[in-house]
Amino acid sequence: MRLTYHIDRHDGGWAYRLNDVWSEPYPTHEAARAAAHAAARRQQIEGRDAEITFQSEDGTWHTEHVAGGDRPEADVIDGR
Repeated sequence: MRLTYHIDRHDGGWAYRLNDVWSEPYPTHEAARAAAHAAARRQQIEGRDAEITFQSEDGTWHTEHVAGGDRPEADVIDGR
């Protein structure tokens, strides 16, 4: 899986987004870029195996085992 964070102007400042979800606005482009790169790096941190429960779009609940080393690749694209 690959995640892509996008940096662009948003809500009176600069922000990053993943799909349609925006971060809080930052006062400068550089601050938003640094925050996006930090978020992308956190995606690479290996965690512990876990059982997760989530609800799908149709309202059905699911439980899955997630391996701690199963991490997505993350990129940052600058819209500037």
